[in-house]
Amino acid sequence: MDESLFQPRLFRSTVPYYARYRLGYPDSLIQQVIDRVGLQWGDMVLDLGCGPGLLAIPFAKAEMRVRAMDPEPDMIAAAKEAAQKAMVMIDLRLGSSFDLQESAGRFKLVAMGRSFHWMDRERTLAVLDQIVLPDGAVAIFTDHHPDTVENRWRDAVREVGARYGADYSTWRRRRRDPDYRSHESLLLDSPFGRVEEMSVFVRNKLSIDDIIGRALSLSATSPEKLGERRDAFEDDLRIELGRIAPDGIFTEVAQIGASVARRP
Repeated sequence: MDESLFQPRLFRSTVPYYARYRLGYPDSLIQQVIDRVGLQWGDMVLDLGCGPGLLAIPFAKAEMRVRAMDPEPDMIAAAKEAAQKAMVMIDLRLGSSFDLQESAGRFKLVAMGRSFHWMDRERTLAVLDQIVLPDGAVAIFTDHHPDTVENRWRDAVREVGARYGADYSTWRRRRRDPDYRSHESLLLDSPFGRVEEMSVFVRNKLSIDDIIGRALSLSATSPEKLGERRDAFEDDLRIELGRIAPDGIFTEVAQIGASVARRP
């Protein structure tokens, strides 16, 4: 992981909120990736930086053999519980991208969801070249909220978070660096230089409690970061959200995508 960005156990206090309130990955997108990579029953899939299993579980449901790794012990525990509820088998292991080595196994697909940006990306891709099968692939899953009136609630989360010292600008500053390279740019120069993009749009109804849960799932406004100010943060966020939608009903519009990269 990029040590300039990552702090040990950064997401520890977010775990119950991350598992419940973060966007999942639609079955239709998972199927697109399966079809594009040519995954078959029993193929080995690695979910690297698995969190509470939001990718590992749907791939296991599609009858792949799934290994899932995360450096946060509580995330591994949450993924284990979620896998049991989904009645799927996942090989869960505590570890990060730095723990990967050729002896880790050979995989038809290595999937990463909201985790690649925390890693030493170039080093990780070099290691993946050693453990991804010749006809295998790497898939980086992302989500994006377009600028549209339905997503105004996100402005409220950022504005209230900023009052409590939340720094949402880390990635913006990094992307403004003249030497910054996007995930796709790095993939094109990696052993996995054949890159395709696929995505689906989703529209969800959200309550105020859903949005507060989403805010608490973020490292910038985690319960640990907020500490004793958490109740005040939640109260202020409720007030701002109430100004946007007095009936307490919100809409989320999001694009959930995957960059699938294979060897040329």
